[in-house]
Formats: sequence, C-alpha cells, structure tokens
Amino acid sequence: MSAHAPLPPARPAPDALAAVLAGLRERFGTRLSTSEALRAQHASTLTWAPSQPPDAVVFPHTTAEVQAVVRLCAGHRVPVIPFGTGSSLEGHVNAPYGGISVDLTGMNRILAVHPEDLDCVVEAGLTRKALNLHLRDQGLFFPIDPGADASFGGMASTRASGTNAVRYGTMRDAVLALTAVLPDGEIVRTGSRARKSAAGYDLTRLLVGAEGTLGLITELTLRLSGIPEAMAAGHCSFPSVKAACDATILTIQSGLPVARIELLDAVQVRASNAYSKLDLPETPLLLVEFHGTAASVREQAERFGEIAAGEGGGAFAWATEAEARSRLWQARHDAYWAALGLRPGARAVATDVCVPISRLADCVAETQRDIAGSGLLAPIVGHVGDGNFHAQLLVDVDDADEVARATGFIDRLVARALAMEGTCTGEHGVGQKKMRFLEAEHGAEALAAMRALKRALDPLGIMNPGKMLEA
Repeated sequence: MSAHAPLPPARPAPDALAAVLAGLRERFGTRLSTSEALRAQHASTLTWAPSQPPDAVVFPHTTAEVQAVVRLCAGHRVPVIPFGTGSSLEGHVNAPYGGISVDLTGMNRILAVHPEDLDCVVEAGLTRKALNLHLRDQGLFFPIDPGADASFGGMASTRASGTNAVRYGTMRDAVLALTAVLPDGEIVRTGSRARKSAAGYDLTRLLVGAEGTLGLITELTLRLSGIPEAMAAGHCSFPSVKAACDATILTIQSGLPVARIELLDAVQVRASNAYSKLDLPETPLLLVEFHGTAASVREQAERFGEIAAGEGGGAFAWATEAEARSRLWQARHDAYWAALGLRPGARAVATDVCVPISRLADCVAETQRDIAGSGLLAPIVGHVGDGNFHAQLLVDVDDADEVARATGFIDRLVARALAMEGTCTGEHGVGQKKMRFLEAEHGAEALAAMRALKRALDPLGIMNPGKMLEA
C-alpha cells in the first residue's frame, strides 16, 4: 500500500459480528445491549451528519475489560467506537461501518488526588463537573471548560478547550499522562506525573486529539489549578463585532491576564436574552472574567474597562458575587440551546475555526458579511481570547438549496481561516465533517505521515473508522 493510500474500512462480516456479540455477551451479560433505542442514543445527535448507530453497545468497568473488548473485536476485524457523553459536534461517535460502541460512563472513578503536586488521576468516563465537585473542598479545580459536562476521555480525544483556554490552555496542556488500549488490545501507559520529560516520543500528545482513531483512552493524569482567591466577571456591549474583536486583541496584546473573554454577536445576545431570561443590550457583547487576588482582579477589571471604552464599548459592568458570575456563564454555555429558539424546527449545525489573534477582527467581520450574503441565520459566539469562534447555522435540512448554501458557507469559512494562517477547527475536532479540509491545512506530505501512523498502530482499521482521515 502506498504512503498516500487511505486504509480501507469495512463493515464486519455477519459471522464475525455474531462471534463478537457472542463473546461479549458471555463476558458482560446485561452490560451488552443490542437494543435499537440504545444504539440510536450512541450515534450522532448534535450534528447534521446522518445518524449511524453501532451494532451493539458494551459497558466496561475497568481497563482490563476494555482490553477484552478490543482484543475480541480485533480478532474478528469488528470496529470499536469510544463513547463518553456524546456531546461532540462533528460526528465522532457515529458508527459508519457498524461495530461496537464502548460506553465508558461506568468508568468514572477518581483514582488519586495529589494536592501538593496539583494533579490527579481519573478514569476516562468521569465528567469535569463531577471532578470539580470532588475537588472543591481541597481548594483545587480543573479549569478546562468546554461548556458541556463532557467526559475526560472525550475531552482528551478531541483536544477540547473552552472558555478558560486563554489563561489555562487546552487538554493538550492539561493531560500529563494517560492509559490507553491500542487497536491490537495491548495496554500502553504514556507520560508520568513529572511536569516535564525529554524521554522518548511524546505518545501522550499523539493520543490526545487523535479522536479515538489510534487507541481508546481509559485513564488520565490531569494537571490541576488552585481556586483563585477572587474572581470578577462582567459584560460590555460594543457597537460592532469588529470593535469587540479589536478590544479583545488589545486586551491580549497588553498582557492583561484575562481568564475568559467570550464574544456573542447581536443575534446570539437576542437568543440568550430570551432563553436565559436576561436583559442585555442586543448588540455585540464581550463576557470577561479575571482571576487573582481581590486587588488584582479589581485592577484588571478597571484596565479592561479603559480598553473597551477606547474601542467604543459601553460601561463594563462587573461583579465578584458567585451567583451573578454563574448566571452570566450559564447563559454562555447555553448558547447552543438558546440559538435553537431562534428558528424552531431547524437543525443546528455548529462549526468553528481559529485564527491568529491579530486576524480575528477581519475573519469575524468577513464571516458576518458571508452569513448575510448567503441568506442564512447563524449566530456567532467565540472564545476570542485565543482567536477561536463558532458559527451556529440554523438549517432546514429538508431544503436542498439551504443545505447547499450552508455547506458552501462552511467551505468558505474554513478557506478564510486557512488563508489567515489559521485552522479548520480550534476545538470541535475533525470527526466526520471536517476530514475534507485536512489536506488543505496540513499538506499531502503531512497527511501521508498521519496515515502511516494510523496504519502502524491500527493495521486492521478497526479503531473509530471513518473519522479524522478520509477513506
């Protein structure tokens, strides 16, 4: 097979699938299900990709049980699809070639917390909210916050980030080590609890962001942070998206240590007002949060207010009370559901790109003009402190013309980001829907190297096939 040839996936042969189901039923009993309803729940639900259910769902409780599942599937060339909470947006949990969905929700233990080292070890099915609830009384928290209460296995697999990324980084920065079951059923442990290492290939970073195509993550060692002494959050309205983006750029370039800085365009503010019972001015808005000491957050908030005013922003209304802060951020996290209310019955198609911070204002402004010219309804939100923003298209998927216009818009959005030296996805990942952009972003040579890695680790092509790399 040539370096450029994709690995050809295939549906399992009926006798192979029957053998795997028999073996899993013997090992897992009622923790194996072929129920049509349960299989449908484990297919894609938050994207316009067609729903493609697996042939069965299994619920392991340990790494050894995951190993048993993968070994059995590898022996009969049956696909394996990792499943956490199903909150991904690019079809990652679909089963286009059938196979077994491995639901890790039963692997949700906190295995160790090391407060003195600011790290912990957790199973892949644990969710971030459950971990932070456990850590709260120890003065620690896990800062990566993608909005959804996602599982750590899924967050690592998609290299998630979220509202806190501008200060605390992404899952690439947060995962110190991990345990994974490789496609041949072998267990590999990568990395260590040391804060840095120069020993060998960085297999941790290889598996973080691989979207379950190179192995199934079962345990993670995570970097933690201390809960700040004080937090201040607030909002500031702007006359245009460009003004809001320019204020963001200046804030970052000024070295102001902002923890979160989020953009909502006027359409999204209108949706959030209705859904979250707010009364914000329906103009472009920045939501901002600062962490530190009481004195430092006050100084940071005042300095941001000055920057915002210089870019035409209104008064920066900020508060330190937990209830007021939580209300604002809950509204931001509910943006997806709020936008659906703008066009009942439409399907939400959420897509994201990321550009260098200096190109943010241009990219968002051009995207808004494209939305208007395309006749689409697509509110914009973004983690603009790191140049990442999202357009949520509300589409009648039964209208072929509208689907074509939406597809064309996404193609132009990605082309625009790549022309500005950005990326086709800042945090949603590739999944099924963005595979077609990888060669334009990375080049044929880099894509050939990725395929070579895939073939080396997964020669049978069973690990989450039909994702990441075109086949």
